[in-house]
Amino acid sequence: MAAGGRASGRPAKKKGPSKGTGGQGRRSLEGKGATPPAEMRHWYKDKARTERIAREDRDGTRRAAPARQQRRSEDAPDYVGGRNPVLEALQAGVPASALYVAQRIDNDDRVRDSIKIAAERGIALLEVSRDKLDRLTEGGVHQGIALQIPAYDYAHPSELVELAQDAAEVPLIVALDSVTDPRNLGAIARSATAFGAHGLLIPSRRSAGVTGGAWKTSAGTLANLRVARAANLTAALREYRESGLFVIGLDGAGETDIGDVDLLTEPLVVVVGSEGKGLSRLVREHCDVVTRIPMQAAAESLNAGVAAGVALYEVARHRRL
Repeated sequence: MAAGGRASGRPAKKKGPSKGTGGQGRRSLEGKGATPPAEMRHWYKDKARTERIAREDRDGTRRAAPARQQRRSEDAPDYVGGRNPVLEALQAGVPASALYVAQRIDNDDRVRDSIKIAAERGIALLEVSRDKLDRLTEGGVHQGIALQIPAYDYAHPSELVELAQDAAEVPLIVALDSVTDPRNLGAIARSATAFGAHGLLIPSRRSAGVTGGAWKTSAGTLANLRVARAANLTAALREYRESGLFVIGLDGAGETDIGDVDLLTEPLVVVVGSEGKGLSRLVREHCDVVTRIPMQAAAESLNAGVAAGVALYEVARHRRL
């Protein structure tokens, strides 16, 4: 056998070209690329969150997750937070169902007085964590104490006129047009109480309601002032006019100064517009007079609560003459 020859006596087969795949196997040869870093993997965030929560629980530094912004049900209770507002609400007789006090709270006279009044009125006293108070007050400043108040029982618009008639007084009602800040509602309630108004009228939509923020700003005066709610503000104003009341609108674009209006001693509805936008078109059309508060700086506008206070003072001044 020659060197380099085949061991068998059969002739060697010629190897031809291999059969191709037409490129169909190219993608399988590319591979999946480099391994992605951990933070790009689908399970990384869940695992990292679990480890963070476990670490915070171990260290005692875990905070409550922020409450999801949801529309509060009209039948749901509300909360007044803060030592002064809670004490003022209790002293004013604001209806309340529970007083929440933080564990290991640093007591002062306001806290002790609040607890005492709550006990005398038979209001439930509950000791809770500060995280619980944060959730109840939706992140507001509570200073370790909060008062739960039930959903407000709104009056019918006609009841405000009946209150004036029962008291043998000339009706004075304050209506709010697109006032959406509860603090403005509370401030207007304080002025309305101070100057002898018989109630507030608010629309049921696109308006602030009697919430914890309104109670807080009103300093408890909402306990002595009825608030009525109308499904349609313009319809309610029309009914007031048909009942013999005059309607004056308060707007920076009014043509008559509030002190020059000759209807202030008559049965009256004072409509306060929102800051910036003023009165809506339909409400303006249902006013007997649209008046303004004269100011030296024409470019300035008054807060709705301040404007209502000035107008109601002027009404009260005319009625004393």
